Amino acid sequence: MRALPTLLTVVLALLSGLSWPQPTRAQGVPDKITFATNWVAQAEHGGFYQAVVDGTYRRHGLDVTILPGGPNVNRRLQLLAGRIEFYMSANTLQAFDAVERNIPTLAIAAIFQKDPQVLLAHPDQGIEKFEDLKRLTLLVSKEGLASYFQWMKHDLGFREEQVKPYTFNPQPFLADKRTAMQGYVTSEPYAIETQGKFKPKIFLLADHGFDSYSTLIETRRELIEKNPNLVQRFVDASIIGWANYLYGDSTAANARIKRDNPEMSDAAIAYSIATMKSYGIVDSGDTRTLGIGAMTEVRMKSFFDKMVRSGVVKGTIDHRKSYTAQFVNKGVAIDLRPKN
Repeated sequence: MRALPTLLTVVLALLSGLSWPQPTRAQGVPDKITFATNWVAQAEHGGFYQAVVDGTYRRHGLDVTILPGGPNVNRRLQLLAGRIEFYMSANTLQAFDAVERNIPTLAIAAIFQKDPQVLLAHPDQGIEKFEDLKRLTLLVSKEGLASYFQWMKHDLGFREEQVKPYTFNPQPFLADKRTAMQGYVTSEPYAIETQGKFKPKIFLLADHGFDSYSTLIETRRELIEKNPNLVQRFVDASIIGWANYLYGDSTAANARIKRDNPEMSDAAIAYSIATMKSYGIVDSGDTRTLGIGAMTEVRMKSFFDKMVRSGVVKGTIDHRKSYTAQFVNKGVAIDLRPKN
């Protein structure tokens, strides 16, 4: 005679027939992410701070810590070592360099559509066009001399003899009206207005053919392969953060920036935000249809070809291995842009 099943056996049998969700991570527990910037906290990082303070990252299942950079800090090495998940690189040249050196990273979003690099001139020296800068002494850093100035020399006819070292001190420029000084459109013009009491002539290199992307998000190839969903969530949330920072209430994000960098003033932050908007640093060109963070092969190849012609980058590398558009160009946050 067959034995009757016990109550426990029946319960276990019933439970085994049910379909229970098997989450890959604890439900309700966000993924911990560290995002490192390449400089101290400032408005140029504002969209990332916005996504932290307004809960956008949280709503995308992410617990994001922003790790500010600074002088003599190499956060990119930490990315390679797996200590951080994402890194903010300065420009497209770093992505090309990663390919040449076989570094396993990829650019996955270009937050700045225009590199903010500028040359500043005095307003009363007859310098009206970019070409007029050939008549001045140019104060350029060694990094600038090795990169954008090589393009200026090859494509536009500037001469290395007119260059003197830039030491990130505006005083030589303020003292000599026949000089032009490098800077970022979001900060150095403000410093000149504050210290020199005049508005300099501003020449944004991006508006004269230097079409590098800037403020790119980088990550490891390994993370893309193992967890593309996490990468997508971080990119989408960052894009939304930037749209809200530029077009919404940035008060809380600015307060967090000042907490991380007490030397940053409200006036300097306001100037940077207004400048990013007026010059289309974040939202212009391809982003009008593809969304903030857009990257296209047309732009990447155009800049790569310029850098090869100028001798800055070797033509033997495959620039297509420097980035992926897998996570951008989806129109994310376009609806957050003002309608007028």
